[in-house]
Amino acid sequence: MNEFAFASIKTIKDALNAGKVSVKELASYYLQRFEKHDGQLGSALETFNLDSLSFPKSTSGPLAGIPGILKDNICQNGRITSCGSKILEHYRAPYDATVVTRLHESGSFSLGRANCDEFAMGSSTETSAFKKTHNPWNYDRVPGGSSGGSVAAVAAGLVPFGLGTETGGSVRQPAALCGIVGLRPTYGLISRYGIVAYGSSLDQVGIATRTVHDNALVLSALAGHDPLDATTLPVERRDYTSGLNGKLPEGFTLAVVENALEVEGFDPEVYTLLNDAIKEFERLGARIKRITLPMMEHSAAVYFMVSRAEAASNLARFDGVRYGYRSPSSQSLTDMYTNTRNEGFGLEVKSRILIGNYVLSVGHADAFYKSAKVVQGCMRDEFLGALKECNALFMPTTAAPAFKFNAFGDNPIQMDLQDYFTAAANLTGLPALAIPCGFTREKLPVGFQLMGRDLSEAALFQAGYAYEQATPWHTQHPVLK
Repeated sequence: MNEFAFASIKTIKDALNAGKVSVKELASYYLQRFEKHDGQLGSALETFNLDSLSFPKSTSGPLAGIPGILKDNICQNGRITSCGSKILEHYRAPYDATVVTRLHESGSFSLGRANCDEFAMGSSTETSAFKKTHNPWNYDRVPGGSSGGSVAAVAAGLVPFGLGTETGGSVRQPAALCGIVGLRPTYGLISRYGIVAYGSSLDQVGIATRTVHDNALVLSALAGHDPLDATTLPVERRDYTSGLNGKLPEGFTLAVVENALEVEGFDPEVYTLLNDAIKEFERLGARIKRITLPMMEHSAAVYFMVSRAEAASNLARFDGVRYGYRSPSSQSLTDMYTNTRNEGFGLEVKSRILIGNYVLSVGHADAFYKSAKVVQGCMRDEFLGALKECNALFMPTTAAPAFKFNAFGDNPIQMDLQDYFTAAANLTGLPALAIPCGFTREKLPVGFQLMGRDLSEAALFQAGYAYEQATPWHTQHPVLK
């Protein structure tokens, strides 16, 4: 069974279809890997009992019989959905998120709840109220965040795929730091119904897999209009694997965003590996174009204000009245509100709520939130203009490899800047695909990202798959403790 630890979904499907392994045996094998390795890795808040899982009757579909793990802000009917927060520690979701329903329809199923930064607020999975998740390549390092649990589980070979959420880069950034593939799809391509909201205009479900082909398989099961989510796009379901032939699209032009590679403090090893990736695209036949996108340099500041404003609004519902934790030590209604939120929320969440209320407050909303929204619109226009002249943008995902725990404990601004390269995709609503491109001398993974036009996921997959098949990075995996 050990051949399945780091196998692709396609390889596992072939074994299922050939009768070499049953769905139940496969689920049992991955649950045993969680039991053996996750005590130190810390990727899951809970794995489900084998007998409680519902297996498909047939393995004929592309994902039928394939288990995954879901970030703990995705509702799974009857299961706890804590968002990594004490305020929802005992909350059980009364329904399935649409992505869960679609996984079930495809014959896939979830093995558990992945750890995450509290309410998806963080870039290292250090703000979870319950545990820290470690990077499987180096347990002294963070996996990134906020979807660090889902990503680390996939990178460690504990599960074939994971679902996370993206508000400012929370799947792509950990994917780069853990050496796997991460997708942030076009805003509205995947339903947000049943996802606990952080920043509603930015949030999207993201997909973590070991290969580009696997990522396309999972997107094929999830994408498409949902009448339960008014923000989903009126697009038909499709097979995103159909164009993966190992070649770049005809006449493929890749625009390298130069000012993204020239930021202060860029790690020299990461810089070298990114430039090696550009050269590989050139060898594959891409026309390389060098551009600058000045508006990108405002993305961190704009994301800071927009996300926190929306967080303050979305998290106002967690007040101890309707569901979740309620403080037992209150003498009045005001005390109950105050104590519940003070005791239930962690420091990072409280900080973001306070900042969000400030930027939305009377006398400040025009200067901060409304100005940020104007800049956000200008950013989208600039990116779309650049994409008229090319097929995809090439950008870093992070400026450095995975950092050590508490590296920015006394420097919250530096922690916020971990979203510097990724937030632009969320702010513009455009799709972005993170792909591994090598390792530093300390064997820490490095990745880049491709950004495309609205609904250009198929083209991004085709380009990413061509690069992946020409390089060895997707075949390498960590040695677990």
